[in-house]
Amino acid sequence: MAGFLRRKPIAGVEQRAGGLNPTLSWPHLVALGVGAIVGTGILTLIGVGADRAGPSVLLSFAIAGAICACAALCYAELAAMMPTAGSAYTYSYAALGEIFAWVVGWSLILEYSLVVSTVAVGWSGYATPLLTGIGFPAALTQGPELGGLINLPAIFIIAVVAGLLLLGTRESARVNTVLVVIKIATLSLFVAVTLPYFDARHLHPFMPYGFASIAGPDGVQRGVMAAAAIIFFAFYGFDAISTAAEETKRPERDLAIGIVGSMVACTIIYVLVAAAAVGAVPFTGFADSPEPLALILRDLGRPGVAHIIATAAVIALPTVLLAFLYGQSRIFLAMARDGFLPRSLALISRRGTPARITTATAVLVAILAGLLPIGEIAALANAGTLIAFMAVGACLIVLRRRSPELKRPFRTPLWLFVGLGATLGCAYLFVSLPAKTLLWCLVWNTIGIAIYLGYAHRRSILRN
Repeated sequence: MAGFLRRKPIAGVEQRAGGLNPTLSWPHLVALGVGAIVGTGILTLIGVGADRAGPSVLLSFAIAGAICACAALCYAELAAMMPTAGSAYTYSYAALGEIFAWVVGWSLILEYSLVVSTVAVGWSGYATPLLTGIGFPAALTQGPELGGLINLPAIFIIAVVAGLLLLGTRESARVNTVLVVIKIATLSLFVAVTLPYFDARHLHPFMPYGFASIAGPDGVQRGVMAAAAIIFFAFYGFDAISTAAEETKRPERDLAIGIVGSMVACTIIYVLVAAAAVGAVPFTGFADSPEPLALILRDLGRPGVAHIIATAAVIALPTVLLAFLYGQSRIFLAMARDGFLPRSLALISRRGTPARITTATAVLVAILAGLLPIGEIAALANAGTLIAFMAVGACLIVLRRRSPELKRPFRTPLWLFVGLGATLGCAYLFVSLPAKTLLWCLVWNTIGIAIYLGYAHRRSILRN
């Protein structure tokens, strides 16, 4: 057991491994976080949340946001302490031990791969009508599970984003910032148009399905916490900021600003949009709609604004792809440096980017998006994220107890309360996930442990 629990020295983690160019400042990091967080989540999940919780979806947003805020504060302290590319994987290696680090890294692979693949397929759904309208074969716009051959638009957008990342981190950040400003302006337009139609009667009954996650007669989990467990998908993404630690000019200051700042901004945006949506029309009018915001605007007689919102969804998706593909490549980079993946993948190009690992990551997610039934397993991304967030909360508590003397450029206030809030809150959301999702998560982690025991454990740099 000693080998499985060996820890990476904090002193070693503090040192940058070298190669990646520090070109990012806190505005880039805030934009990266907002770009990752504000995407299909608010554009689609408010309808799913309303179906699960009714008007109390407002409370679901607040609960999911509060739990994510606790996790964000934990990330902010740990990222400033250990400014390296590995994020929760590296923190777990230093605080909890190797096998925990592997499980967290394996869970992050699940999270990032499924998010990138799912968003690419979603973008393809918007692009397909335009392509087929000019004669593009429909069989090349869908994967085999939908009767097609391959989803080429999904592969195309992944290739475009990967190419941008290979061009350079600073260049990618500039493009991302422009698109994020467009997204925020669009959501502000929705709030400005719908708020005058707010009617408090639409909020009654406020909690029609209760608070706890309980399966209804149709087998669907409903209640405030059931909605929160799904809406959680709309909040995460700020963890991608922590993977940019090595490429940040002043990580001791800018990482905390980027992580906490993006969470605060997105929580305000989400609550305003949710309140405007629920107050404008009865929740049954847009519950479980794939385009709830556009539907609400059409019901209010504003089809022109609805078209703008639908167009913004297409603009929003590439920023999510960029943030998560960036984050996954940096986590893979950290795992390759530690020997868990082939170390040749950790090579840095002349442009200061991990070209090999970025290319390999893009190929992996392109295969998922182009060929596999991603819609059936996308909910697994939530499970992977919750595991990582629970681990980060535990890391904060363990390091505060075990090593109180360590230098902490950012210190989480009320650290014990915040750490427990992240760990226990994410655990509650985890068990609120559908049973099928939890079963798939168990299968995924069983495969991961088998790979660790058969390959990664023997190649660890701490062993060799």
